[in-house]
Amino acid sequence: MIQRFYRSRAFLAVLALMLILPFTVGEHAGATNDVQKNSTAEESTETTSTEQTSLTEELNAILQDERLAGALTGVSVRNADNGEIVYAHNEDIRLHPASNQKILTGAAALATLGGDYQFSTEILTDGVVRGKVLQGNLYIKGKGDPTLLKKDLDAFAKELKAKGIEKINGDIIGDDSWYDDVRLSTDLNWDDESNYTGAQVSALTLSPNEDYDMGTVIVEVTAGKKAGDQAQVSVTPATDYVNIVTEAATVAKGESKSISISREHGTNDIVIKGKIPLEGSASRSWVSVWEPTGYVLDVFAKSLQEQGIKQIGKNEVKRGVTAKDAVLLATKQSMPLKELFMPFMKLSNNGHAEMIVKAMGKEIHAEGTWEKGLDVVESQLASFGLSMESILLRDGSGMSHKNLIPAEQLTKLLYEIQDEPWYPQFEHSLPVAGISDRLVGGTLRNRLKGENTQGNVKAKTGSLTGANTLSGYVTTKSGEKFIFSIMMNNYISGSMTEIQDRIVETLAKQ
Repeated sequence: MIQRFYRSRAFLAVLALMLILPFTVGEHAGATNDVQKNSTAEESTETTSTEQTSLTEELNAILQDERLAGALTGVSVRNADNGEIVYAHNEDIRLHPASNQKILTGAAALATLGGDYQFSTEILTDGVVRGKVLQGNLYIKGKGDPTLLKKDLDAFAKELKAKGIEKINGDIIGDDSWYDDVRLSTDLNWDDESNYTGAQVSALTLSPNEDYDMGTVIVEVTAGKKAGDQAQVSVTPATDYVNIVTEAATVAKGESKSISISREHGTNDIVIKGKIPLEGSASRSWVSVWEPTGYVLDVFAKSLQEQGIKQIGKNEVKRGVTAKDAVLLATKQSMPLKELFMPFMKLSNNGHAEMIVKAMGKEIHAEGTWEKGLDVVESQLASFGLSMESILLRDGSGMSHKNLIPAEQLTKLLYEIQDEPWYPQFEHSLPVAGISDRLVGGTLRNRLKGENTQGNVKAKTGSLTGANTLSGYVTTKSGEKFIFSIMMNNYISGSMTEIQDRIVETLAKQ
């Protein structure tokens, strides 16, 4: 019976079942674990998707602001770690970047010139010193230094005095031939020309103070001694190169102040109009000069005179080119580019941007022109993987209303450059939200002061008539780093910065 059972089909079936049962249970257990893992992954994906949907809904709601009616807004947000798009709205529409153009110029400059690049100014002569007289011409040759100050010209004069020179029997010549003689970018508006934002670009130029607004003088207007007196005007640095035309009057204490300061086109006549009350605050303006090379020559001649160095004979102070056989007497180097980037980017200095463009043209193509400089910028942007078919470059500063770039190309650039060795220098130069120090907070020092944004947002601002932009980096509450670009064009009224700040605050709180 027992033998018959072991040999029976029933027994074999039971035996087979007993043999395969452990493996079947194991397989089912494994399958159960896989299902649990898949379920967890799906839940994670659903959570991420839900979070992204929530962010999209929040940002979409902000962009429904009535102040944007009739305007065109492009927004691109990327994950800074992998470059993936987190949010997009009209991200591929070409828009005017305003001073966000400096992001392009700055990245290209650090890649091309390097953070240690320096501009220079030289003093040379084609003559010889006999006794206390320099018999020959004295040259001051500019090589694009936007940081040259009156005190540097004083130092040159002192150095010449230390060499025993007390008289110059020759011309004093300003040489700006390092760059071309085109002073203003193609699309600059006439009504911007007298402002520091539209200063002329010369290889030989001068700044009035350590903000380094090259090619400008500081004009300050104060009240006279009594009502009815003409307003008092001072110019820094002191120079006869500009002609002050005062049409402003002093009025009684407590009256309203209305002062305008502007330079007439094609001249160095600076006209002051309006009224200023007794004991009222001064009015101050940075005014660009017409032809900066002559400005430097005028101030340099004063520095020489202050050191007792006289020009003798029938000689001139004029613009010209340094003789080939001239020898170097003195030189001044600017701060390295990585340090110049602080006033350049933090304070959004247009003159620096245009000077840097010409420097790139000079170094790469041996031509200090906008055309050659912008060729360099285009090549660098292409090397970062940007689509040059969607970008139009007209200058380095963003003053042109013809510059065009989509928001997603700006965020792509900000993503790609993170791996560059000079990236820390670039990031350090960006304005930091809510930090009052001008050379830290820069143009963002009075914005985004909330708990999640102050000291956290690093971004470049941009503003032109009808164009307002903000592009940079922000770290969320959860520790994720976002790259964003917000570009608003064709608006007529309303605060675009307030809307931009709401978008960035929304990103920061994620």
